[in-house]
Amino acid sequence: MNRLLLAAIILIFSINLKAQDIDSTALIIIDIQEFYFPGGAVPLEKPELAAQNAAKVLDYFRKNNGLVAHVRHNYEPGGLIHKLVKPLDNEKIFSKDDVNAFLNTGLQEYLQVNNIKNVVLCGMQTHMCLEAATRAAHDFGYNCTVIDDACTTRDLKYGDRTVIAADVHASTLATIKSYATIEKTDEFLKKKKLHPN
Repeated sequence: MNRLLLAAIILIFSINLKAQDIDSTALIIIDIQEFYFPGGAVPLEKPELAAQNAAKVLDYFRKNNGLVAHVRHNYEPGGLIHKLVKPLDNEKIFSKDDVNAFLNTGLQEYLQVNNIKNVVLCGMQTHMCLEAATRAAHDFGYNCTVIDDACTTRDLKYGDRTVIAADVHASTLATIKSYATIEKTDEFLKKKKLHPN
């Protein structure tokens, strides 16, 4: 009898911990917009795959009533958020004119009002807006997780050298791993599903 009672208490305690975890965590989806897809102004490397993975993480947050913040860059044509991660009516959208998603957008205040302690970030481009948001979030004191394969970027040129997108992506993640935990989509979701609500 005592063992059953103890097991029940442990189960309730772990469910409460999980609820608190999702309650204090926000997903920030950055700039998954039409202009980064084929035919857009700045097509990236495999944007569909990154968006599909972002959609999986988004689905997890929606099913668990987690806070979701969409960030979009004020640029046209192609400024719509891509259909794979299209915001629901109750999800907040922050528009920005700068690289940093926290600069003059109200995102920081929104996270504070909702008592957020942890942020999960994904989006486009890895070396620009995703990196800037991660560094800013870290500076604000959030525990950051970046979803590696839910982000992407493009080839860059420097002088006479071309740095391929995969190397730009990898070098950026190698840099920001000092500020964030880096995980693949499946790794992140598998860990979460070990303790379902």
